[in-house]
Amino acid sequence: MKLALYLPNFRDKVTVKELEDLTELAEELDFDSVWTLDRIVVPESSDRQELQYSFGMMEGLPKALPVSARGEWFQGMPLIPWLAAKTSKVRIGMSIIDTPYRSPGVLAAELATIDHLSNGRLNVGVGSGWMPEEFAAASAAHIFPKRHKHVRETIEIMQGIWGNELFEYHGEFADFESCGFGAKPVQQPGPPIYFSGLKDPKRSAARIAKYGLSGWIGIQDSPEDIRNWRGSIQRELDELDTPRSVDDLDICSMLWTVITDVDVDQSPAGKVTNLMVGSEGQITDRLKSYKEAGLTMPLIWPPFADVPVSKTLDDLKRIKNDIMPKVEAS
Repeated sequence: MKLALYLPNFRDKVTVKELEDLTELAEELDFDSVWTLDRIVVPESSDRQELQYSFGMMEGLPKALPVSARGEWFQGMPLIPWLAAKTSKVRIGMSIIDTPYRSPGVLAAELATIDHLSNGRLNVGVGSGWMPEEFAAASAAHIFPKRHKHVRETIEIMQGIWGNELFEYHGEFADFESCGFGAKPVQQPGPPIYFSGLKDPKRSAARIAKYGLSGWIGIQDSPEDIRNWRGSIQRELDELDTPRSVDDLDICSMLWTVITDVDVDQSPAGKVTNLMVGSEGQITDRLKSYKEAGLTMPLIWPPFADVPVSKTLDDLKRIKNDIMPKVEAS
């Protein structure tokens, strides 16, 4: 099992120095990767819990974001080349890039450059987004009803640009004649592509088979969720004429993580459950369960509030040095 850090760039208040300290420690501890979060806006209506949909379109969550509209968070995309410059070993990426907010050709070319800046350490996470208010702020409101198609076209354009000296594309969201887009990525045939979504196994299996995707990233998934999800994808892959298997994929989940002094109630409560909040013994047992279920990389995610970065720095050390040896020995 690999460890990844999910940077808390989306908080009411966070400093560049805090993000830098977390990143430096992840590199020092030999984490696999460091990821940023993609958030363009927080609508003021979120502060009143009046978003059109619940957070992430997930049942049981409020129609609000966990950060206020007046919060001082940092955009995730500019942090990626910054991470490339600040590190030399860990892989870097954003979980996930909401493709409807970006021009596919521009995104593909810029990611190729970032792969050079990082000397081939870029992971590319892609997804469709979920918040109509954010689509409007990104001048992409017209894409919302067809956002899943936009993801597909973006993957096709990225792979076409990365793998060809000249490339042309004629689709709904991009239509251009044969062009060169500059340097190809260091990683060939391109950086690994991870996907995220609302757990439609048929759609996911089709994308894995067609585009050779490398991993899936979920959010606050229990070990049972992971086990069921892996099984569902594999059944759909078995129906397709493909050699791909779910065992080929990195199976990841973003998990709010805090080590407490005493045991806490970890009873299931949907996506708001304290899956990775607990004593050192509880988190050790939880990671063992995740490993048995087939989670290959937890994204350690500092909560949005009430946990200072100094506490997270200590927790990361304990997870790597004290907890993971027990997990790997199981």
